[in-house]
Amino acid sequence: MNKGLTLTMIFQANSLNYGEGMGNISELKKFSRGNGQMYTFASRQSLRYDIVRLGHELFNWNLQTVSNDEGTIQFKKDATIEDSEEMDLFGYMKTVKGKSALTREAVVRVTPAISLEPYKSDMDFLNNMGMAQRIGESNNLANIEQHHSLYTYTVTIDLSKIGEDGPVSLSPDEKSKRVTQLLTILNLLNRRIRGRQENLSPLFIIGGIYAVCNPFFLGRIQLRPEHTGFELDTSLLQDGLEKKFFVHEIKHHTHIGMASGVFNNEEDLSGMLPSKQVHSVQGMFDYLIDKVKSYYLVDEYEGTTN
Repeated sequence: MNKGLTLTMIFQANSLNYGEGMGNISELKKFSRGNGQMYTFASRQSLRYDIVRLGHELFNWNLQTVSNDEGTIQFKKDATIEDSEEMDLFGYMKTVKGKSALTREAVVRVTPAISLEPYKSDMDFLNNMGMAQRIGESNNLANIEQHHSLYTYTVTIDLSKIGEDGPVSLSPDEKSKRVTQLLTILNLLNRRIRGRQENLSPLFIIGGIYAVCNPFFLGRIQLRPEHTGFELDTSLLQDGLEKKFFVHEIKHHTHIGMASGVFNNEEDLSGMLPSKQVHSVQGMFDYLIDKVKSYYLVDEYEGTTN
C-alpha cells in the first residue's frame, strides 16, 4: 500500500549558507524575486549534510561507504541500502567505466530552506584584532553578510520505497526504525556554521501521511509582518487543505504542530483543523512516529488500512 509522508516546516535561524563571496566579503546564498525583494536560503545539500551528520552522531548511521572508485568520489560499488541509511533515504549514483550508471532515486526529498523575511543587506564587520595584537601586527578585516529570519522547507518521504532496492528488501522493523530516526533528526535538526550552532528545530509544521506522495503545502507558507510580531497567511494553507486526491480529502489526513507564542494569529491557525489534529511540535512528531510504526509494523503484517 503506497503512503507518502510530507511536512512543511518553519524554523528561525541566522545566516545559514554562504557562497563563494567576493574579495573580503562573505556572501550569503540568495535570490531575487520579481517584486524586487531578495531572500536568502540554505541549499538542499546543506540540509542533507546536517541530517546525515546527526544521523551518524545520534544513531551511528554508517558513513564508511564512500570510495574513489573509477576516479570519482562516490558510494562503494558493493555497498547497498542495507549497509547505508544514507543511500536508502537519499539515493545514489554509482558510475562504472563502460557501463551504465547504477542509480537509485531519493526516497526522501528535501527542498532548500528559504527565508520568509526579505534580506536587507545587513553586514557584520569582522577582524582578528585579538590575535594580531599578540604579535604586534595589524589586524585583518572582513565583511560578512547577516540575515536573521524565519525559514521554511519541505520534506517528502515515499514510505513504500524505504528499504526496497531491487533484490534488497529490508525488514519492516528496519524500515520503521529508519523513518522514525529521520523524524527524530528533523525534530532536533541543527546546523554548525562559522563558530555557531543554529537551531533548525521547527516552530510550525503542517502535513501528515497521505495516500499519495506529494508536497501539498510547499509554496503555501507566506508571512504577514505585523508591528508586534508575525502572522502566517491562513488563506493559502486553507486552499491546500481543500484539495482532494480521488476520494481522499487532504484536510482529513493533515495535522499541525505549533510552538506557542510564535505567531500572532495562533488561534486562526489552530482553528483550521479539528482540535485532535492540532499538536505541539513534539506532539506532532510523536503522532507521526506512531503512524509510521503502525504503517510498517501493523499494516504490513495484518493488511489493515492506515
